[in-house]
Amino acid sequence: MSLDVDEEILQDFLVEAGEILELLSEQLVELEHRPQDSELLNAIFRGFHTVKGGAGFMQLTALVACCHAAENVFDKLRNNEIAVSTLLMDVVLQALDTINEQFDGVRAGEAPVDAAPELLDALGALTRGEQPAGIVAATEPEPQPEIVATGSVVDADIEFEQLLDALGEGSASAAASSDEITDDEFEALLDELHGKGQHGGVVGSAETEPNVAAAVITPAQATTAAASADDDLITEDEFDALLDELQAQGKGAFAASPPTSAALVPPAATPVSAPAPASEPAPAPAAKAKTEVAQRPAASSPVERPVVAETTVRVDTQRLDEIMNMVGELVLVRNRLVRLGATVADEEVGKAVASLDMVTADLQMSVMKTRMQPIKKVFGRFPRVVRDLARTLSKEINLELRGEETDLDKNLVEALADPLVHLVRNAVDHGVETPDVREAAGKPRVGVVILSAEQEGDHILLSIADDGAGMDADKLRALAVEKGMMDQDSADRLSDNEAFNLIFAAGFSTKKEISNVSGRGVGMDVVKTKITQLNGTLSIDSVPGQGSRIEIKVPLTLAIMPTLMVMLADQAFALPLVSVNEIFHLDLTQTNVIDGQEVVVVREKALPLFHLKRWLINGCVGEPLPGTGHVVIVTVGTQRVGFIVDQLVGQEEVVIKPLGKMLLGTPGMSGATITGDGRIALILDIPSLLMRYASH
Repeated sequence: MSLDVDEEILQDFLVEAGEILELLSEQLVELEHRPQDSELLNAIFRGFHTVKGGAGFMQLTALVACCHAAENVFDKLRNNEIAVSTLLMDVVLQALDTINEQFDGVRAGEAPVDAAPELLDALGALTRGEQPAGIVAATEPEPQPEIVATGSVVDADIEFEQLLDALGEGSASAAASSDEITDDEFEALLDELHGKGQHGGVVGSAETEPNVAAAVITPAQATTAAASADDDLITEDEFDALLDELQAQGKGAFAASPPTSAALVPPAATPVSAPAPASEPAPAPAAKAKTEVAQRPAASSPVERPVVAETTVRVDTQRLDEIMNMVGELVLVRNRLVRLGATVADEEVGKAVASLDMVTADLQMSVMKTRMQPIKKVFGRFPRVVRDLARTLSKEINLELRGEETDLDKNLVEALADPLVHLVRNAVDHGVETPDVREAAGKPRVGVVILSAEQEGDHILLSIADDGAGMDADKLRALAVEKGMMDQDSADRLSDNEAFNLIFAAGFSTKKEISNVSGRGVGMDVVKTKITQLNGTLSIDSVPGQGSRIEIKVPLTLAIMPTLMVMLADQAFALPLVSVNEIFHLDLTQTNVIDGQEVVVVREKALPLFHLKRWLINGCVGEPLPGTGHVVIVTVGTQRVGFIVDQLVGQEEVVIKPLGKMLLGTPGMSGATITGDGRIALILDIPSLLMRYASH
């Protein structure tokens, strides 16, 4: 069944409720570590209450029911009637999962599905202070909330809902089917609020001010006056106004109101109140009291506040992409003018080009910031991931998040979610030991996983560190030989860091048994592939017995890329700068050949060499090699190789343009751009390039 609601209102609800639900996941895990934090309890309660209110406005009954059940639990928690426990958090987290599923249905335009009765019964049991044995069906209905009339300041919405609940199912269904209530329902509400027969005025006023108390219009009189205009019924608006007046007597959120102005006169009922008959004249004090009552609404009318202009606007991301594309074109024109300005000996032209360069750079940065999102959007899901996985594996783990406000491109935020999930799960499963093993090794029983992000120039550095068992390079080498990935001699030549990088190989896993968490040797291979596609790099450091640290380095944005421009014959090519490690001039007669592969020794390490001209320029195959050349050392995944090029042009920011239909899918090419001198340069996809040509 599709939703029949206003699209604009629905979008506002989806934005607000989506942010709240994301935050709730993190807050609930945090509550397990700080169960006495009253501010955190109130924040979680308000979160469920706000989502329930928005869902109720759009008549999403299933979502309202689940939020209300969870809200009741936290109402009891914050009033210290029940305590936080692991079982309670399991049930509440399952309720949050159900709410998220219902919310996803609303986002897809479908009406939310009802929550499982077993879950609602379990939440009801928790509200009653009982301990449900997991999520099982409960036969007892949820009890009606107890109403205690006190003078403390409480939430008006909560009080109103408790009153409605206290009326029973019959009254609730009647209120839901009509905008009006009957006299009996109205009297029952007043009795619940003030006590039986105690709602004729301010409590205690009959003794201190008898004349005023006698003159105050009673609820029955007010109801009779309203009924004369509408068949013994009052409207919902009149009832809301009357309830506000009741709360002003010290029974609700406005307990500070003066007692002499607590008359129960609904605004809509005042004009139709019948005057007293001439045979029963009202005494002067009573007339004075009525005058005060009539003036009461005017005296308490809210002060007009200045209208605050909206400071935010919702913009379609497609429009931002279009603006970013136009800024990219502007950057290309800027590069062209800067190159031309350097050849013109005119001071005014030079100043104009310099100003254009500065303004374009500022505009580019501003537009990029509109596409930026804090990485907290990704980090927020990990407290729940670590908590659930630690419980499954019977481990005790604390997750520390650092640098959550670090901004990066929206597309990167979405693309990094899956790789980070794999790495965090790997740290929890493979890295941190069980509490008994940690205790035997002299470590604290509770392990620590640190997920951090920071900006380094035009790149973002992400790291996942743990204080677990670490990795043994010798065991990894032996495992690689056992799986047939390499022979013993090749394994012995691997450095410790290269041995650590074996975990990114397809099919490689240190787990001997396959579980639903790990053991198939797929996850880390996926991580390496995804990070490489984002023009990022991976590095690992580990110390046996102390823990491991994995670092990911990715560019701030994928729209504009810093590159190293090189020349092969007369054609320009661009190498992603994030992959470039170093550049040096080489006498090609000093190279060596190992196992049929030309190599160069750099700091006592043999690196394979490849002549890009032979791969990319037609007619250069078999051409005699020059005596000297420029070598660009690049990182490919976890390996380093050298590319020999004819000429180095320099660093240049380029805008990636997709290839046309004829060249689309060409191995080794990720796109094209226009250089500062007006040439078209192909942007190289280094992993694809090596996969296509190195084997030949």
